[in-house]
Amino acid sequence: MHQLTLAETARALAAKEFSAVELTRGLLARIRQLDPQLNSFITVTEEPALAQAAAADARRAAGENGALLGAPLAHKDLFCTKGVLTTCASKILANFQAPYDATVVEKLAAAGAVSLGKLNMDEFAMGSASESSHFGAVKNPWDTSRVAGGSSGGSAAAVAARLISAATGTDTGGSIRQPAALTNLTGIKPTYGRVSRWGMIAYASSLDQGGPLARTAEDCALLLGTMAGFDPKDSTCVDAPVDDYLAMLNQPLAGLRIGLPKEYFGEGLDARIAEKVLAVVEELKKLGATVKDISLPNMQHAIPAYYVIAPAEASSNLSRFDGVRFGYRCENPVNLEDLYKRSRGEGFGAEVKRRIMVGTYALSAGYYDAYYLKAQKIRRLIKNDFVQAFSEVDVILGPTTPNPAWKLGEKSADPVSAYLEDIYTITANLAGIPGLSMPAGFVDGLPVGVQLLAPYFQEARLLNVAHQYQQVSDWHTRTPAGF
Repeated sequence: MHQLTLAETARALAAKEFSAVELTRGLLARIRQLDPQLNSFITVTEEPALAQAAAADARRAAGENGALLGAPLAHKDLFCTKGVLTTCASKILANFQAPYDATVVEKLAAAGAVSLGKLNMDEFAMGSASESSHFGAVKNPWDTSRVAGGSSGGSAAAVAARLISAATGTDTGGSIRQPAALTNLTGIKPTYGRVSRWGMIAYASSLDQGGPLARTAEDCALLLGTMAGFDPKDSTCVDAPVDDYLAMLNQPLAGLRIGLPKEYFGEGLDARIAEKVLAVVEELKKLGATVKDISLPNMQHAIPAYYVIAPAEASSNLSRFDGVRFGYRCENPVNLEDLYKRSRGEGFGAEVKRRIMVGTYALSAGYYDAYYLKAQKIRRLIKNDFVQAFSEVDVILGPTTPNPAWKLGEKSADPVSAYLEDIYTITANLAGIPGLSMPAGFVDGLPVGVQLLAPYFQEARLLNVAHQYQQVSDWHTRTPAGF
C-alpha cells in the first residue's frame, strides 16, 4: 500500500481494495519503524489519525467517494492544527497547541484526508537544509548522511521514504521546490495569493505561499485543487476561480513555447545537472514543444534583494514571540526587559536570530532607503523581467538547484553558501509567480530536479507539462533503497 501514489491510493480506496483504517495502520507502523533514521516527523498523531480514517471509511460506506477521502498525508509544522502541537521547529513554540486549524488544514480535513502528524522543518522556515530545527536535522532518505533540503525538508523526506503519500509545505524562497528536487519529488509553489495563508505561521508575509509535495504532478494537482481558493480570513488571498487541475493534465504540449534563461546555465551550476536539464528539454521537444533562449537580466540581484526583504519581514513577524502571550518564557525574569531578552534569546535558534538582526538593521532609521527600499525596487525589476519573458514564451525551464544534496553540516559554518543554493528558486517568490520542481534524473545516486515557471495563476500549465513529461519518463517512480 505504501508504494502507491496519492492518486493510486484514492482509486484503491474507491475500489475498496483496502480501508482507510488499514492503510493508516500500515503507514503508522512504517513511521515507527523507519522515521528514526530520518527525523522527518516532530509529532505523530496516531489516535486522531485512526479516528479520521474510521470517519472516512464511514463516509465511503454512506456513499461518498471524494478523491481525498481517507488519503494519508501530514502537515509541515507551521500550519496551525487545533489541539495538536504547532512548533515551527522552534524551542520558543515547543509546547504551543493552536486553538484553531489553518485554512489549508481545514480544507483537507473537510475533504476527508487523514493527517498522520506534523513534519520537521527549518526553524520558522528559515533555512535551505532543515538543519536549524530545534528537534534535530532531517536526513535525506536517498543518503542519510545528506540534507533533505529546506525548509520543508521533513515533508520531502517523509513522502520520498513512502511514510505518507503526500504532504503540505510552504515556499518562501524555494522551500517546496528545493527539497522536492533533492528527494526526487514533485512540488509546486502556487501563485502568491492562490492558497490561503491564514493559520500558517508567517516568516515573510509577502513571500510565503503554501503548496503540496508529492511523487507526481497528478498527486499535486489532486491536492492543490482542494488547497487553492479564496479565503476571506486572509487579506492576501486572491478571489479568482480555481482551475480544474486534474482535467487539464492531459492536454498535448504541441506548440508549447519553453524559455531557457541564459543566466541559469552559467557559473555555479553543476555541469552534470545542466546535462539532465537539457535532456528534459529534448523530451519535451519530442512532445511538441519549441525552445527559445531568453534572458532574466536582474536575476543576479535576486539573492541580495531576497535576503534583505525576507529578514526585514521576519523581524516584524517574529516580534510577537516575546514570552508574554504564548510560547516559551524564561525562568525568573527580573523585569520586563529581562523577560523579553532572555525569552527570545533562549527560545530562538542561531539562524532565526541572524535573520531577525539583519532584518531589524535593514529597517532601522538611516538604513531603510539604502537597503529595504532598494531591495523592493530590484524586486520590481525582477518581476518586469518575467513579464517580458512571458510575452515571448509560455513556461521557463531550468535547474531547481545548482547542486545535488550536500552533506549534513557541510554548509553550517558558511550560511551564505547555503543561501546560494536558492539562486534559481527565489525569483519566483519575489515576483509572486508559480513554480514547480519535478524529478529529472540522478547524479552520483542523488536526485536532480528541473524547475518550471509560468505566468500568474497558470499552475495548471505547470502541472500539465510535468504530467506529460512523467508519462514518458520514470524518474519519479524511483524509490530510495531501504524504504
